[in-house]
Amino acid sequence: MASNPHRGGTFYGGAAPYRSSDGLNTRTGAGSEEIQLRIDPMHSDLDDEITGLHGQVSQLKNIAQEIGSEAKFQRDFLDELQMTLIRAKAGVKNNIRKLNMSIIRSGNNHIMHVLLFALLCFFILYLWSKMFKR
Repeated sequence: MASNPHRGGTFYGGAAPYRSSDGLNTRTGAGSEEIQLRIDPMHSDLDDEITGLHGQVSQLKNIAQEIGSEAKFQRDFLDELQMTLIRAKAGVKNNIRKLNMSIIRSGNNHIMHVLLFALLCFFILYLWSKMFKR
């Protein structure tokens, strides 16, 4: 640190060995181990530090507000997405129910159609094998 003309020009201005920074020094109480802190207003930049801290707090406040608004936006988006999924699930369930009702109404006709198709395929294969055997 450089010498300070306000304090005698020596390192730490010849202050007590407990000196911590410009404008702050300590002194012991009368006959006790208590330390008293005295702030020297001529050499302190407390106003600048307070202003700097105020600026940082303001930035943190703005960041917290932005985080809050982003969280609200995402919560609303997820709620909307959840409602969309609920509606889609209800639609699929309704369509499955209609399909099941259609199958029940048609009875066993679909099984009959499958069997007739299989017999037709076997008959065509039989005739085809007889034609190329010659």
